[in-house]
Amino acid sequence: QVQRALLALTIPLEMLQVVKGRMMQAMSNGLSRQTHAQANVQMLPTYICSTPNGTEEGNVLVVELCQSHVRILLMTLLGDGNQSPHVTDKIFDIPGDSMQGPGEALFDFIAQCVRQFLAGVTSTEEYLPLGFVFPFSCKQTQLNKAELLSWSKGFSCSDVEGKDVVQLLQSAINKQELFHVEVVALMNDTVGTMMTCSTRERPCEVALVVDKGTNSCFMAEAQYVEMVEETNGRMCVNIEWGCFGDDDALNDILTPYDQRADQESSNPGKRRFEKLVGSLYLGDIVRHTLMALSAEKALFIGSNVTVLGTKGALKTQQVLEIIDTEEGMAKARVALEALGLRPSERDCCRVQQICRAVVSRSAALCAAGLAAILGYIRHSRGLERLVINVAVDGELYRAHSRFGEILQSVTGLLAPECMAALVPSVDGTGRGAAIVTAVALRLADQRREMDQLLAPLRLSRTDLERVQALMRQEMELGLGQETNANSSVRMLPTYVRGTPDGTGKGRGPGEGGPGEAMALLMPLCWLPAERGEFLALDLGGTNFRVLVVRVAEDGIRMASEIYLIPTNIMQGTGEALFDHIIDCIMDFQLKQDLMEQVLPLGFTFSFPCQQLGLDKAVLLTWTKGFSASGCVGEDVVQLLREAARRKQHLALKVVAVVNDTVGTMMSCGYDDPKCEIGLIVGTGTNACYMEEMQNVGTVEGEQGRMCINMEWGAFGDNGCLDHIFTDFDRLVDEKTINPGKQRFEKLISGMYLGEIVRYILLALVEKQVLFRGKPCPRLQTRDIFKTKFLSTIEIDGLALQQVQAILQDLELDASFEDSVLVREVCQTVSLRAAQLCAAGLAAVVEKMRENRGLSQLAVTVGVDGTLYKVHPCFSQHLQKMLRELAPNCTVTFLQSEDGSGKGAALVAAVACRGAE
Repeated sequence: QVQRALLALTIPLEMLQVVKGRMMQAMSNGLSRQTHAQANVQMLPTYICSTPNGTEEGNVLVVELCQSHVRILLMTLLGDGNQSPHVTDKIFDIPGDSMQGPGEALFDFIAQCVRQFLAGVTSTEEYLPLGFVFPFSCKQTQLNKAELLSWSKGFSCSDVEGKDVVQLLQSAINKQELFHVEVVALMNDTVGTMMTCSTRERPCEVALVVDKGTNSCFMAEAQYVEMVEETNGRMCVNIEWGCFGDDDALNDILTPYDQRADQESSNPGKRRFEKLVGSLYLGDIVRHTLMALSAEKALFIGSNVTVLGTKGALKTQQVLEIIDTEEGMAKARVALEALGLRPSERDCCRVQQICRAVVSRSAALCAAGLAAILGYIRHSRGLERLVINVAVDGELYRAHSRFGEILQSVTGLLAPECMAALVPSVDGTGRGAAIVTAVALRLADQRREMDQLLAPLRLSRTDLERVQALMRQEMELGLGQETNANSSVRMLPTYVRGTPDGTGKGRGPGEGGPGEAMALLMPLCWLPAERGEFLALDLGGTNFRVLVVRVAEDGIRMASEIYLIPTNIMQGTGEALFDHIIDCIMDFQLKQDLMEQVLPLGFTFSFPCQQLGLDKAVLLTWTKGFSASGCVGEDVVQLLREAARRKQHLALKVVAVVNDTVGTMMSCGYDDPKCEIGLIVGTGTNACYMEEMQNVGTVEGEQGRMCINMEWGAFGDNGCLDHIFTDFDRLVDEKTINPGKQRFEKLISGMYLGEIVRYILLALVEKQVLFRGKPCPRLQTRDIFKTKFLSTIEIDGLALQQVQAILQDLELDASFEDSVLVREVCQTVSLRAAQLCAAGLAAVVEKMRENRGLSQLAVTVGVDGTLYKVHPCFSQHLQKMLRELAPNCTVTFLQSEDGSGKGAALVAAVACRGAE
């Protein structure tokens, strides 16, 4: 019979794995918005979003509501890593009737204790933040707002359940005229345990309390805590795992002894996991086991065992003494004889075995729960291996070393991919609560600094509408012959008079529709004679591409190669630059076996030019880091031809030069005849669109439309956008090779966003918000923070460990919390860029709509550029804001597949047909 009882109280490893799996499922149900209401494991958000970093300082007051007393504690943190805080505390016994009386009386009593305590320790009335340790199940909606769900542990005060306990305490404190005391944080004992064990060098992200009751908490990825709006960073979740099994999930491990202990409890059928684990119940489980065995004549033969029917007859403390290896047998005899039993030596031995089995099962079940938490964390953070510290507290853990050993070893067996170090807590509730409160204050200060610093970059709808209106104003000036020189937006004619429709037929001038045919220099479009091979060059940034484009009946095929342009060539002489380009063309033709052929060449030249014909374009100014001498004011096609002559490459036939935006529009127009706008958002930014000829004052002719290369990167160079430039934008601009130029581009494009972020991070370090205010020499390095890092850091669902890894690769000593703030900076900068781009585009589509006298315009934007294509949020932000700013325009975005290269070849193809 004894062996059978011991077997029933022992859970095999395979079954513990099952329990772990069920716990993980219960945790997922509690975190999900859809299943939370029905979940037994509530997974309550605590609104604690950070562990201590050691810089916390100042005086903090704590009120800790305990089983039979109130503890008031004053803690002074010195900003020394929380290593040597000064602590003063006092305990006040709770009158018995207060635990079951009116709720108001309980909170009035607590406030009186606070007043009495403060009278003895301080005479000043300086602001005192207060942390409230309230060890009951609450629905928390803010750090300082929590409704009591249900009392437990012998408390049943009236008129408190469903009420905000923080407000009840604050009201009671105010009644005592302690107006300098503010309740800023509420937490349970588990959270306090985690905080008191956590330091900057050794953060604890899980806490486990095994006391009269049991509970756990951990730092969850905020995006998975669906009950709160916050999606950045992490948030501590109070698991409330005592209720695990209330849905019968533990029925297959419950013994008859557990069932009986549950039935005589004050809440039968509730908190089933806690009743298998918590010290409040272990003595009664042992007692029921002994009672059953004595009824089977396996124990205490000849003794009157009636006493074993009395609840609480055997205390958990006695059970813990009995399992001691050396003195356990003697302790067993003393405890049993005190109950009036006459145990034999064998009875004492068997009682010791049963006590060990009950306590070991408690530890093993805790291990299954802990393994579930560790497995969940590892999975949610996308880690192959998790290394983590777990704060542990509670009577069972402290009183019995074997408990901790079982907890550690079984956790290791159940979660072999996780390495958890158990860290004993010291005064987890009191000191931990003080640290929670201090962290909350630090985060509040940090939030104020962040919001103040980022406020100028957060543009309102009104700001964006003003930018839209200014862009429209500059467009009108740029189109006018008399006013063009006064506009920052050059509105350059491209001599492209239509867009291809991809049908092989094309539209002629005056045929109407959004795809007006190419006219002037391209009178016909997309006839079968345009089949063949064409070369294309694409120069628009630090990389230069050479392509061969084969136009056939079944579509377009391309081969290309990318060549790097070294900085010394970008910023050297024009001759060296164009010689390098010819070298690249010759290398490509050699590899493609094209050296013997004279192929028409289209040249995508993505810099501001005044186009005088399809194959004649005068460079107005360099952008994007280029400053090659002897080029501004010159025809770039002629410069290319001269370089070919110098290199004796005579088989070069340049027939068209286009801007990359025009190439993108042309390329997308081949697939969508509604494509009448080209947009580039990459290293630089620009746009083009089809304007009514009658509005283009800088070119003769009234009929049809012409593509206008806006060169909108220079928008604001005349000062019209000064109101939205921040100090960070000015710092970036001052360090560029063209200060005061391309101001709009410097707010939007990939070449500059990383630098804007870097200057903001430097300011946050100076304000001691980031990296604990420690100097970051690496951040002083220009261009260290690449725009590609913004794209990676903002990927939805990217674990913050990976963000941290990116920052550490840059030699930035970033904590998890720093990673959250850096991500916020990146999001703010890229959002502003997308919204400004939307404001510019809104001006374009609204002008097109009004030009055509339409109530609703449907148009397609051909778009290219790495920022638009690669950044995870840019395109959505741009499109969302465009819908808001131009509600009468239905705008479709079509990503160009190699638009700048393919577009140049298509223009060349049409130009050849036009010449024929």
